[in-house]
Amino acid sequence: MEYIKVNHDCLKPFLPEDAKILILGSFPSPGSRKAQFYYAYKTNRFFQTLAGVFQEKTPINIEERKTFLQKHHIALYDVIESCEIKGASDSSIRNVIVADIPALIQGTQIVQVFTTGTKAGNLYRKFIGEDNIMLPSPSAANAAMSLSSLISSYRVILDYLN
Repeated sequence: MEYIKVNHDCLKPFLPEDAKILILGSFPSPGSRKAQFYYAYKTNRFFQTLAGVFQEKTPINIEERKTFLQKHHIALYDVIESCEIKGASDSSIRNVIVADIPALIQGTQIVQVFTTGTKAGNLYRKFIGEDNIMLPSPSAANAAMSLSSLISSYRVILDYLN
């Protein structure tokens, strides 16, 4: 598999007006870029995890997911603005240009930034700051982590939504 250069202009930030938290991945997978929404690949457990945190039904389609996120004051974006990548593998990411997250959240009600996965967390801390809380990746590639463990780890977001 060859490296391809991709940028984030295909998928804009999901930033509800009253969002209180921002959850950042590393970079959208090919499935998410094709679907034009975050965590869209069928094996990704992000929305199952959030549904478990809020004890609600898992939103299935993009409109349900947007409604769910708005209801819970959650914004989504990614740490990486552009990069070279092989497929969807975070470990293959190189030549990174990070997104301007401080500018994105300036003037919003966002009180906490979370990152999903090691790559997103490390890049955020290296280039933006250490004010993020690192959450485990909900990707199927993180098979060592069960859904119940993911839900337990993600419950920390509740502390910032009251």
